[in-house]
Amino acid sequence: MKFFGMLASGPGRVVRIAGGFVMMFVGALILGGKEGNIAAIIGAVPFLAGIFDVCLFAPLAGLPIGGGQIRTRLASRS
Repeated sequence: MKFFGMLASGPGRVVRIAGGFVMMFVGALILGGKEGNIAAIIGAVPFLAGIFDVCLFAPLAGLPIGGGQIRTRLASRS
């Protein structure tokens, strides 16, 4: 559960946004071609998830998808 708490935190969101942006940048501008497009699309997932404050893997642990809801639920458990 600590993992999802970290992902839903402010620093976790920054890491997801930055990591996704780097992957999109590398894919689109450095790799190019079909592989670059695939890398850019894959990088868009964590980028957009960070921007919109959602954690797509949280439901696998029985947590809600929204970052605010995750933070609230994990805060009430401690």
